Amino acid sequence: MAALKYAGMDDTDSDDELPPGWEERSTKDGWVYYANHDEMKTQWEHPKTGKKKRCAGDLPYGWEQETDEKGQIIYVDHINKRTTYFDPRQAFTVEDVVVKPKRYDGNTSALEILQGRDLSDKVVLITGGNSGIGLETAKSFALHGAHVILACRNLSRASKAVNLIQQEWHKARVETMMCDLASLRSVREFAESFKAKKLPVHILVCNAGVCTQPWSLTEDGLESTFQICHLGHFLLVQCLQDVLRRSAPARVVVVSSESHRFTDLLDSCGKVDLALLSPPRKEYWSMLAYNRAKLCNILFSNELHRRLSPHGITSNTVHPGNMMYTSIHRSWWLMSFLFMLARPFTKSMQQGAATTVYCAIAPELEGLGGMYFNNCFRCLPSIQAQDQSSAARLWELSERLVAERPAGIQAL
Repeated sequence: MAALKYAGMDDTDSDDELPPGWEERSTKDGWVYYANHDEMKTQWEHPKTGKKKRCAGDLPYGWEQETDEKGQIIYVDHINKRTTYFDPRQAFTVEDVVVKPKRYDGNTSALEILQGRDLSDKVVLITGGNSGIGLETAKSFALHGAHVILACRNLSRASKAVNLIQQEWHKARVETMMCDLASLRSVREFAESFKAKKLPVHILVCNAGVCTQPWSLTEDGLESTFQICHLGHFLLVQCLQDVLRRSAPARVVVVSSESHRFTDLLDSCGKVDLALLSPPRKEYWSMLAYNRAKLCNILFSNELHRRLSPHGITSNTVHPGNMMYTSIHRSWWLMSFLFMLARPFTKSMQQGAATTVYCAIAPELEGLGGMYFNNCFRCLPSIQAQDQSSAARLWELSERLVAERPAGIQAL
């Protein structure tokens, strides 16, 4: 109390009442500051409470902000024909409270994360957005005003997805474009068609994938799971890199899986082995191929962030959820049956899309990347997924593979 008395602050009736010699003022944009006429100084914090304030709302009806001949801000009340240096909004100031980011978890839906967000100035590109988690991701963005492009192989199913979204909101801006990740030629053609639209890409979601596929080669001579889940997306980002740079700040979100933990990409010499990534038929196991492709997703995203973050492009990887009943496992009846049994105990599609949406729009992630998220929380991926040298080697190998490859190459 002695200190308060010495400072002349013990004779006020309210915490907000200013001590003698102090005056409350405001800046042109509504921030409140305090002038000490005795010491000839100003400060942002209230001299008694230490809190910062700002003026809430617009000027009252009939008031106008002007500048006098000395350059000071004055407030003119045209109704009562009077002028004052006091901002009338100061009667309705609010504390400048730092809003902490809301915490989300596995029960959060994509629409909850987007609540109150206006994405009308965003263009979102999603691969495989015609069903499952991709469809829920696309719908969530579109219902909040974003211009959404679905890059899909099956245009008939993609058109049905567009109609489904527009049935929920007739003003939703959603369109579909042909892009078959199993064909490097198709990916290049898609990129050229997209560039012709002269649109930016603020959010790119690499969502498309396949699981439990029987062994097959693409027209580029590579095992299909590896090309669809990883290499097609790698080429897509390469082709749209200039668009992403012009759109900065831009975010890339790559959908991976916890199954990345149960595999390896390195040979006995510690090098990324193409024979593991694109194996011949006799050495192929569908689940192992999927696990390796999901590990590639994380390594690719990390290296993408390292290379492009200086240009305003960030990249993160997500795990959408365990044993989710989507169409990704439709190639194997046993897996579909197991997923159907687990369905009552797993996430909904909306919950599965939540982590992707969180990484795409969360303000607290602005400028941050090279991370792996599960249930909207940052997690550590496997040891190899964190290895920078593996990420760099995979990138170099992928660059060689997407170089103009003649169609029809046999198993490597």
